[in-house]
Amino acid sequence: MSSGAERLAELIRGAGSVVALTGAGISVPSGIPDFRSPVTGIWADVDPMEVAHITAFRRNPVRFWQFYGERFSVLDGKQPNGAHRALAELEARGLLEAVITQNIDGLHRAAGTRDVIEVHGSVATASCSHCGAEVPLADVRRRAAEAQDGVPRCAADGTALKPDVVLFGELLDDRAMTRASTLATAADLLVCVGSSLEVFPVAGLPRLTLAAGGDVAIVTRSATHYDSRAAVRLDGDVEEELEAVLAAL
Repeated sequence: MSSGAERLAELIRGAGSVVALTGAGISVPSGIPDFRSPVTGIWADVDPMEVAHITAFRRNPVRFWQFYGERFSVLDGKQPNGAHRALAELEARGLLEAVITQNIDGLHRAAGTRDVIEVHGSVATASCSHCGAEVPLADVRRRAAEAQDGVPRCAADGTALKPDVVLFGELLDDRAMTRASTLATAADLLVCVGSSLEVFPVAGLPRLTLAAGGDVAIVTRSATHYDSRAAVRLDGDVEEELEAVLAAL
């Protein structure tokens, strides 16, 4: 067991409030590619501003859904990994207050975590901007497969459905970010897992914890702007690292 894992376990034991902040890296062991890695990253061979911007969705829903249909297929059959399960177990033991996630894959909930703040939304549903109808993912996929142009549409008015995720050019949900900010400010320890901490406003959450006198722990392979201020820094495989932390508690 690494000394870093033991140190993080010690910090968790001594903290009154522990909150996790997770990014794409926690889902990579589940077979879901991250965003920025060369060749394998989701944005490696496509300009996200052309296919994943809210304006792109409004102007060309066919192209948008061609891209997002592929993204949804990547999620087929994917299951939570040891890192997701470790956080769920920490919550079950009363050692973790909540998980704030940048991910839209729903794997934290699938792992059993009860309090999840999905600041970028979730692929679990898509909605009609005209009437507000909310459609579950399985039905969205069926409608897309049956549509001649591949675009799932509202059954009531034919409007192209939009996944309930935050696209480029959209603001994050105020309620989700307010809750996330409140949790980060009150946390004695913010454990950042699998995030490069580059995308704002979420990347500003560790700053809130530090400013309020709390500690920040970082568990990710990529460098972050907070590395020099972290109470502990683990850069191994996220599954192995969090499982080691769990074993040390």
